[in-house]
Amino acid sequence: MYKVYDYVHNGLLYLNNSMRPGHKYLSQLMIYATTACQSKCRHCNIWQKKREHMSLEDIKRIMQSRCITSKTTVGLEGGEFILHPQANDILAWFRSNHPNYTLLSNGLASGRIIEAVRRYKPRHLYLSLDGRPETYRHMRGVDGYNRVIQVIEALKDEVPISLMFCLSPWNTFDDMDYVVGVARNYGLDVRIGIYGTMSFFDTTSDLLSAHDFMKRIPDSVKTTDENFDFIALYDEWRNGRLKLPCLSIRSSLVIHTNGDVPLCQNLSLLLGNIHKQTLDEIFNSIETCKIHRQHSEGCNGCWINFHRKYDIILLRSLERLFPKWIIERIYGPYRWTLPHSQTYIKYFRS
Repeated sequence: MYKVYDYVHNGLLYLNNSMRPGHKYLSQLMIYATTACQSKCRHCNIWQKKREHMSLEDIKRIMQSRCITSKTTVGLEGGEFILHPQANDILAWFRSNHPNYTLLSNGLASGRIIEAVRRYKPRHLYLSLDGRPETYRHMRGVDGYNRVIQVIEALKDEVPISLMFCLSPWNTFDDMDYVVGVARNYGLDVRIGIYGTMSFFDTTSDLLSAHDFMKRIPDSVKTTDENFDFIALYDEWRNGRLKLPCLSIRSSLVIHTNGDVPLCQNLSLLLGNIHKQTLDEIFNSIETCKIHRQHSEGCNGCWINFHRKYDIILLRSLERLFPKWIIERIYGPYRWTLPHSQTYIKYFRS
């Protein structure tokens, strides 16, 4: 899915953001534009929240920020974004003004999603699929599996599609294998995440217990991009053996429907609110620079794929070029497992 250019660009961007912390640029911006959702997921309680929408004018103002460039990938999500009362107007604006945007969906409003993708041409469509039909019904509270398949079959040759699978207490590794099989059958990419608590979605259940993850991961996952190591290393993180610096927060950001800009997807710590400050003032303020420095070095509190996949990819790529001790001089101490000296390659060969 990712090309050499993507790695080089993100590496240079991170270098700029580290050396010029008051002049940072975003590689990714996720806009939670609405809390509206027609699913009733066990692993997400946003559907129980009061409906709230970010206006098109708010989004236009955000997109005028200097920290957003033409290379910044903007993700539109919710809730279910297509339920936003201004969804078509927002999508039309992005098509004309910032075509480097992606759309995230549960696929339940299949007809509206198909029409919107064909008309407004997002760069990528991310569809949630967490298992076989009976698992989908149990985990998401609605019978929507066939509608997701309908979207796939209609759009698979028109837009790049990734199936988003979340491993949780309500599905299994067999469901993971099943979704990888669906992706392979339609020639699609698959993105695998692991359930965790996230304040915006009111997720409160305990984290998925980690036990013998490496042996339980289906062989099919090893043939996908950027998934196997993320899942395998969860076991190391959950049991306290892995500690990586959180590097993604210096180039990735989320904005909530009410305008809040949190430090990350996991913590409730707010950097500011777009109704009180501009995004540039929030993201590049002296106070934010201090918070970034503190949490980049000291936080190891989540295994959310939006953040930790970035950290894994950057550090494993650097280890191909430099000894681990040199990387630690620049990025700070880190470990994949115990003992501290073990490298990424040695861990996965052991």
